[in-house]
Amino acid sequence: MEYTRLGRSGLSVSRLVLGTMNFGPETSEGDSHAIMDQAHDQGINFFDTANVYGRKQGEGVTEQIIGRWFAGGAARREKTVLATKFYGSMGDWPNDNLSSALNIRRACDASLKRLQTDYIDLYQMHHVDRATPWDEIWEAFSVLRQQGKVLYFGSSNFAGWHLAQAQEAARTRHFLGLVSEQSIYNLLNRWVELEVLPAAREYGLGVIPWSPLNGGVLGGVLRKQREGGASSRSTSERSAGELAKHHAAVEAYEKLCADLGEDPANVGLAWLLAQPGVTGPIIGPRTAAQLDGALRALEIKLDEPTLARLDELFPAPGPNGTKPAPEAYAW
Repeated sequence: MEYTRLGRSGLSVSRLVLGTMNFGPETSEGDSHAIMDQAHDQGINFFDTANVYGRKQGEGVTEQIIGRWFAGGAARREKTVLATKFYGSMGDWPNDNLSSALNIRRACDASLKRLQTDYIDLYQMHHVDRATPWDEIWEAFSVLRQQGKVLYFGSSNFAGWHLAQAQEAARTRHFLGLVSEQSIYNLLNRWVELEVLPAAREYGLGVIPWSPLNGGVLGGVLRKQREGGASSRSTSERSAGELAKHHAAVEAYEKLCADLGEDPANVGLAWLLAQPGVTGPIIGPRTAAQLDGALRALEIKLDEPTLARLDELFPAPGPNGTKPAPEAYAW
């Protein structure tokens, strides 16, 4: 396993992140525990979850599954860099969501109870709260830090200027600020290259891509369809729309991967691992076999001609290609 620092922090994390969103709705608790055991066996120490995962409002099903796994002992908690998120609605009352100081306090305590631990390594805002002032958020976060309940803080689905706002507000409080940003990022969705990635690099945030295969579209979906074994994810409504829109590019992509002798899913992960500022993509295996397969991505080193071809198939946003904003659309 390869490890890196999470942004400018001193925290060492694996370059593949175990995503747990399938734990409960798609993967049984027993299989989920087996996947987490296997992840540790392979050296993956970075696990990502959220209080809303599990598809049952207010229950935190996925966090509970992880908590019962931690309770099994064998230093599982000590070996894990645990990341969870808050923001989404956990109930029907006005303060059961968003980023008020009240919800931050309640959400953290509830996650700690479900996860059966006394601290969270990385506590992430699942989305930006445009109504709550940063002074309130950072004051609430500083209390959690002082209490020893949270060590590091991160964001998810932020724009570049939101990252700047957050970091400058933290600077005025002499607070470490954010150490990571979790964004959708893959060959088909490269919008973060305009402003989010440059902002994250400037402020020392590690970038954690979610949906690295764009809902399965980059995972060999055409080959699976030909073989008659397309998964439910690869044939979802969203994926079907994306595939129809980018069919020619995806077809050429799968041919390129075949010429390389590599699985399309692993090439997509390897491309992300090659991007400056990326800590590691989130992989969300539903089975142990899927987890094993993803490990191959760490061994793939894409050469310059292959990277150039990928840019041709899936161009960076903006009329001027791979340049960040504002050069991408101006001078």
